[in-house]
Amino acid sequence: MSSEMKTEKAQAAAWFRTLRDQIVAAFEGLEDSHADGPLSDQTPGRFEVSETTRTSDDGSDAGGGLMSVMRGGRVFEKVGVNVSEVYGTLGERAQNAMAARKGIPGMKDDPRFWASGISLVAHMQNPHAPAVHMNTRMFWTPHAWWFGGGSDLNPCIEYDEDTAHFHGQQKEHLDPHGERLYPELKAWADEYFYIPHRNRARGVGGIFMDDRNSGDWAQDFALTQDIGRAFLPAFVPLVEKRRVQNWSDADKEAQLVHRGLYAEYNLVYDRGTKFGLETGHDANAVLMSLPPLAKWI
Repeated sequence: MSSEMKTEKAQAAAWFRTLRDQIVAAFEGLEDSHADGPLSDQTPGRFEVSETTRTSDDGSDAGGGLMSVMRGGRVFEKVGVNVSEVYGTLGERAQNAMAARKGIPGMKDDPRFWASGISLVAHMQNPHAPAVHMNTRMFWTPHAWWFGGGSDLNPCIEYDEDTAHFHGQQKEHLDPHGERLYPELKAWADEYFYIPHRNRARGVGGIFMDDRNSGDWAQDFALTQDIGRAFLPAFVPLVEKRRVQNWSDADKEAQLVHRGLYAEYNLVYDRGTKFGLETGHDANAVLMSLPPLAKWI
C-alpha cells in the first residue's frame, strides 16, 4: 500500500460526505413529518450550510469542509452535521500533544498529516427526545493511519427501551465484524464518555473506538462505515416516538441542566475539540457541538 494512500483517502472522504448527505436528508424529513405534538404547527427547520476553512501555520490553505447547522426547528433545537478534510503540517503545540497521546513515530522529522471525518451533535426541542452524538474519522501521517469514532446517546429523561434499541442497533451492525467487537467498543465508550469531575457518565453510552489499525485498511474502513450506517436506524425511531410527547417545565429544566454536563465534557475532555482548535480549524465548526441553551445549578 502506498505510503501516501491517495485512493484510500479519497474513498474515506467521499464516504463521510455521503453519510452526511443521508443524515441531513433524514433529519429534514423528521422536521417535515412532525404533524402532531408540541411545536408541530411551526415551520419545519432547514439546515444552513456553509464552507469551513483551515489555515496552516504559514497562512496557506490546508483544507476545510462543510458545516451544516439547523436551529429552531420543530424537532431539533440545534443540530450540526459537519464534514471535513484537512491536511498540512501539525503546529508545534498540536504536534507535541498528538505525539504524547498516540506515540506516533517520526512526527518530529516529518509532521505532515491528513484527516477527514464526519461529526454530528443533535440537541432536541422535546426533553423526552434524547440528544445524540456521532462521529467517524480517518487520520493519516507518513508513518501511520487509523480510524476512530462512534456514537452515544444522551437523554435527560431516560427510557430503558430507548437505550436498549440504540445499543441493539449498534450490536447488529458490529456483529458481522466479530461478536467480540460490540462489547469491546461499548466498554470503550463507557470509559471515554465519562465526566471525572462529576463522577458520572454524560449519557447512556454507545460505542467508541480510536487508533483502529488492524493492518487491513479495507477491513477497518468497512467497520467504520458500519458504525456510520448504524446511526440512523438507532436514533430516528427514538425521535419519532418521543417528539409527540408533551413536556412540563420540570422536564425542560432537567434538559437544560443535563446540557450543562454535555458542554463541560466537550470543552474539557473531548479529543476532537482539542485537536480542531489546536490545528487551526474553523472554531465555529469545532464548537458546533455546544447546546444553544444550558443551565448550571
